[in-house]
Amino acid sequence: MSPRLDESRARQDQAAQATSTPPRDHDLDPAAPESVDSVDPALFEGFDGLTGLDGLPEIPPYDEVAPLDARALSKTLFERLESLEEGTHEYSYVRNTLVELNLALVKFAASRFRSRSEPMEDIIQVGTIGLIKAIDRFELSRGVEFPTFAMPTIVGEIKRFFRDTSWSVRVPRRLQELRLDLAKAGDELAQQLDRAPTVGELAERLGLSKDEVVEGMAASNAYTASSLDAQPEEDDSEGALADRIGYEDHGLEGIEYVESLKPLIADLPPRDRKILSLRFVANMTQSEIGEELGISQMHVSRLLSRTLVRLRRGLTVEE
Repeated sequence: MSPRLDESRARQDQAAQATSTPPRDHDLDPAAPESVDSVDPALFEGFDGLTGLDGLPEIPPYDEVAPLDARALSKTLFERLESLEEGTHEYSYVRNTLVELNLALVKFAASRFRSRSEPMEDIIQVGTIGLIKAIDRFELSRGVEFPTFAMPTIVGEIKRFFRDTSWSVRVPRRLQELRLDLAKAGDELAQQLDRAPTVGELAERLGLSKDEVVEGMAASNAYTASSLDAQPEEDDSEGALADRIGYEDHGLEGIEYVESLKPLIADLPPRDRKILSLRFVANMTQSEIGEELGISQMHVSRLLSRTLVRLRRGLTVEE
């Protein structure tokens, strides 16, 4: 990390207001004229024809460099960067200087997302990662202005950050994009139909199946989440969300079986009904049932097995 980078960070608090102003459109326009007279020639004195760090001009803090000077100086630094070996001190110095000079691009791109809930400092940090990637990939030989090349990379990095962190529950990228398509198509159809569109109408508009539309709608619920312990609104008479969530009552299934078994049990012989009652209501063992009825435990086992087979068969026939 170059000493000039540390120095510039110390000046950031003083220059926050100046750097928060996004570049003007013509400053980012690759077609904007670059008049030699408008660029400070002192920045380039003794610069040409040298290698390494020899002849590098004294560059003022990035927030004090005019946008046009920054673009011209960046072009010259890119030419020097191509002649340096990656990993050397000279290469790092020139690369870090390029990052400083073009941080205004990051602030300009980050300003588009100021309405998001994430702190602006985090957005700028992520955008700076995109700027560094753009610097590493940029080639002067392609004849493209660096701001034109870098902006899509910076914005893409910020959008990727929101895509990966803003969802409460992580869902596949396909469903995240489908959510956006559904929202756009839903708004368009609502204006045309003067009502909320149906699943079939959304599927027809997007060329998808109804199942895919339903899946996308379900995925939209994962974007935000609420705490189960969150207190209700002041005008809400109900309790917290956790108090209103239902649960599966497994006893309901037992009630259905009992009602189905009642007529079958009523048709059993009295002794078989008593054995069932002693075994499953009184919770007696087969030996205790045998002593109660005056028969052997083996006989009780055969009678109980025969009765259960009969009841099971009766339930199967009814189903």
